[in-house]
Amino acid sequence: MNTTNKVAWFVFAVLAICIGLYPTMYLFIDRDIGLLASKSDALLANPAWNIGFYGHIFFGGLALLVGWSQFSKRWRNSYLQAHRTIGKIYVVAALISGICGIFIAFYATGGIISMLGFLCLGVFWVFTTGKAYLAIRKGDISLHQGFMIYSYAACFAAVTLRIWLPLLTIALSDFVTAYRIVAWLCWVPNIVFAFVWIRRKGLIIG
Repeated sequence: MNTTNKVAWFVFAVLAICIGLYPTMYLFIDRDIGLLASKSDALLANPAWNIGFYGHIFFGGLALLVGWSQFSKRWRNSYLQAHRTIGKIYVVAALISGICGIFIAFYATGGIISMLGFLCLGVFWVFTTGKAYLAIRKGDISLHQGFMIYSYAACFAAVTLRIWLPLLTIALSDFVTAYRIVAWLCWVPNIVFAFVWIRRKGLIIG
């Protein structure tokens, strides 16, 4: 691995770990700051929405936190059983977070544009995670790896959202407009990158 790849891998891992731990801040902050400040009192008091929101961020954080290590070929080959165990944790966490994300997408700040963006992300994440799991159950390693790349690219939207949103909010001076854009920008480029990576690795999808 050359120096550039090592730096990229280091940045990738640090971002995944930091944002994976990010949901824990909701245990300590007031609910009237951050994204929750844009929600109505009625929604914040809704038990179903709260289950969906906290299920999404905490299980999504767990998926992000454990998933990055699965892409180290050397580690995977040396600790195959650990890879399988972590993989199971990732799949369960991703499916729970994805399903919760689909539900709370209907309440997204910014209306239908934001709703559709996050809804599509949730469906894509659940679908690719499920396909990756079914592929490995059938012993199709190539298909499993390809769909897992797509799955984690969707998961990594948690990172790219937190990079793009403050930049867009500053540039546009409007949080709601920025949020509508980031509902798509946080994940579509990730999927394009994943597609290129899968093609370069020669993995089979289909």
